[in-house]
Amino acid sequence: MHDVLIIGAGPAGLSAAITCAKKGLEVLVIDEYMIPGGRLLGQLYEEPDGNWWNGWEESKRLHQQALDLNIELRLHTSVNNIENLASSWLVYTEKETLQTTNLLLATGAAESPVPISGWTLPGVMSVGAAQVMTNVHRVKPGKRGVIIGVNVLSAAIAMELQLAGIDVACLALPSMNRITNDAGQPREVLDSLLHVLHMAPSPLVRFGSKLMKADFMKKLGITFYPKKGMKMWDIPIQLRKAVIEIHGDKQVEGVTLATVNTNGGVVAGSEEQVEADFVCIAGGLYPLAELAAVAGCPFYLVDELGGYVPLHNERMETTLDGLYVAGNITGIEGAKVAAAQGVTAGLSMAKHAGVTVIDQEMEDAVKAIEQTRDQAHIQFHPEVKKGRRIMEEEWAKQVIYV
Repeated sequence: MHDVLIIGAGPAGLSAAITCAKKGLEVLVIDEYMIPGGRLLGQLYEEPDGNWWNGWEESKRLHQQALDLNIELRLHTSVNNIENLASSWLVYTEKETLQTTNLLLATGAAESPVPISGWTLPGVMSVGAAQVMTNVHRVKPGKRGVIIGVNVLSAAIAMELQLAGIDVACLALPSMNRITNDAGQPREVLDSLLHVLHMAPSPLVRFGSKLMKADFMKKLGITFYPKKGMKMWDIPIQLRKAVIEIHGDKQVEGVTLATVNTNGGVVAGSEEQVEADFVCIAGGLYPLAELAAVAGCPFYLVDELGGYVPLHNERMETTLDGLYVAGNITGIEGAKVAAAQGVTAGLSMAKHAGVTVIDQEMEDAVKAIEQTRDQAHIQFHPEVKKGRRIMEEEWAKQVIYV
């Protein structure tokens, strides 16, 4: 039996493991991927101070810290089931059954699919897959691509693809239907995009984004948005054009774009063809929380956090004894927030394991999460603080009820 078992070797999982190991606990981290780091592995962007956030280097740093602390990492290890039994947790993998009294779920997030006509053609992939191919495996997904879906994630990855020498023809909306919903609404997309425009190299775009805070300015902005799009990192961002079809014979050869009105409706006769040899679909991220569901955690749908989130408190505790969560399973945020949550979860597990954790240490760790959130360069959900308040309120209700 291990003192601590962590599922997920991303920034949250590794940070929690390091925190526990420094407290003298025996830690095992398992992950289904072949390299530790999680979504850190593909991240690369310039911060306001001019320095570059290199997720690959950050993951190497965390990995080395874990090795120096004799933390055991088992990669290529998938979890099939978890079960609570006699005050301990059983974790079933393909090879063995593991046991612990302190289990952390740091399973991260998954991408939401967006169905587009022709999306089964070879050469169509999620935007995250293109990021991993480019930044992790150093393989270009193609020579010229189109990204369907305009959001914080796709905008950031478009920049990364361009840095790798890949021609990104444009970012465009998906055609509006019951599934794409807000992703096909120009005004809703503009509201989301405002939270990443500060990263644009163009002073004009950055200044314009500040003017678009008011609702009437957003309405004007969409009404008079350039039909040819607005360039960010020299990539056209199309908020008035949608991809209505991906076409090709045996693989992607291009897409059909159409102009849309301010409500996302296609303007008849406005179709045009754009050549491309690959297409990325960016449907956004949602918390990967299936294992928490299997464990029996209560859930709440919090749109401001990206979907269904297991009930937890600011110390990363769930309502189930010995079970903790950290990272994007608790809501979609950046890697730095996930790492701060991992530290807090590590302290909570150490305390549960009988190790002395002074109150000030825990308070500082909780505050560090909030401070990191406030300083986040990229915010995936603009109302994330509201989402956190909702979770706190639901936790308080649960405690009172119990």
